[in-house]
Amino acid sequence: MHAIPATARQAGRHLQTVGRTLTRAFAGPGRERDVAVQAVKAALAAWIAWAVAGLWLEAPMAFVAPWVAIVLVESTVYRSIAHGLQQVAAITTGTVAATAVALLLDSTMAAMALVLPTVVLLGNWRRLGSQGIYAATGALFVLTGPHVSVATSTARIVETLFGAVVGITVNAVVRPPVYLRDTRAALQDATREAHDILHAVADGLDADRWDPDEADACHERALHLHRLVDQSREAIGRTRESLRANPRRRAYGTATPDKDYDDAVLVLDYAAVHTTEVTRAVRDAASEKRAAARPDTALARRYASFLRQTAHTLRLYGHSRFGERCEEELGEAVEELRRSLDELRHDAARSRPDDPDAVATYGTLLVQAHRLADRLVLSDHKAPEHPPRG
Repeated sequence: MHAIPATARQAGRHLQTVGRTLTRAFAGPGRERDVAVQAVKAALAAWIAWAVAGLWLEAPMAFVAPWVAIVLVESTVYRSIAHGLQQVAAITTGTVAATAVALLLDSTMAAMALVLPTVVLLGNWRRLGSQGIYAATGALFVLTGPHVSVATSTARIVETLFGAVVGITVNAVVRPPVYLRDTRAALQDATREAHDILHAVADGLDADRWDPDEADACHERALHLHRLVDQSREAIGRTRESLRANPRRRAYGTATPDKDYDDAVLVLDYAAVHTTEVTRAVRDAASEKRAAARPDTALARRYASFLRQTAHTLRLYGHSRFGERCEEELGEAVEELRRSLDELRHDAARSRPDDPDAVATYGTLLVQAHRLADRLVLSDHKAPEHPPRG
């Protein structure tokens, strides 16, 4: 009795989610609108393929053309072309093999027992990629049809080729997808999160608040920051792929992801590594087990001020690379960061805490701050290929 209301509530939540998605798609540019446009394009490609192959030419296997057309309206034009070539090759191979063996043996069951294992193995050939499974599909279309003939199989291959052409053409001509906006959003999200984590740690140190739960939460956020950086890197790759063979490429000009985007991801990678180490040191010092001693309050507050400057500089760096240009302001922030880092070193040299473990904790924090600041200071120079992992 209780299952029906629960199911109804779940269905209601799903409908609300769909409604919010549609609202965002109509409200303005964004991922929801991009997905909706691609769905409409896929339907358009299938409609055109069926209108020509099924209604106009009355092809014997007309459904093949719209089926191929709809699946080839991919997320990028380049992917549509690459998968289209692979899919046509796979279906052609399966169709030809099944036709030849079926005509030779004059037995559908015997042909199926011989052909299917062969084309399934062939489908794992790396040159066919993810489209290799269509070799078996093409063979099944032949072997499960009413009759096998060279004419029918030829028509099926032609319809496959026509459907591929329609799908690729529609994807390339009708608002071909470009994901530059997604790339900028991913980079901004990662930069904003790194900025917020550093600020949260700074607030805790400034207030001399060593709360274990708060320290754990900051460390978890820092670990998740690595995933945001990876998403940024993937978004850049997806955008670059979407511009390959794309008629809209020239419209974007210098706005396309260039070395500045790669540099921004590398800086964010460094930020993720060293932010994780900073939050780990704070978490250890805040732990009730006190595995690490806490640094002097005055030193911790000066370190908190430095973290805020680092967060501010990191955000300015992000803007200078993939947002509004602020080179002069960034230069001033970098110089101020360099001075603050020198002051932190001098503070560490002048201070003589009674607890050597406190010196060790502060030294760990200072090392990570030094490495992160160096990456920001040297961000305009050629970066090394791989960031440190520890």
